[in-house]
Amino acid sequence: MVVRPEEVLCVTTENVPGYRVTRVLGEVFGITSRSRHMFSTMGAGLKSMVGGELGAFTKLIEETRAEAMGRMRLNAANMGANAVVMMRFDTETVANTAGGTVAYGTAVILEPIAPS
Repeated sequence: MVVRPEEVLCVTTENVPGYRVTRVLGEVFGITSRSRHMFSTMGAGLKSMVGGELGAFTKLIEETRAEAMGRMRLNAANMGANAVVMMRFDTETVANTAGGTVAYGTAVILEPIAPS
């Protein structure tokens, strides 16, 4: 059965209620890095003087996580998985001007548990 990346279930837990892991396919990753343009960074610097949410950076983090997760799902689907368990994010600063984000977990095949 071919699974499309958007159909790959991703959970931060080891188990999924109502399902059992029938096969572990291995680790999967989705990696991306991004940078904000200079004016965004300057605006965030000014905003940090008065306090409050740095909206440009919040948006950047949301977009970066979504992209990393999409790449991880694609990697899992290409391996034949229909789920990723124990999914996590890791984020780092790259060269003081960009952020790198990794979404990672274990690609598995889940099957529904038959009712008894």
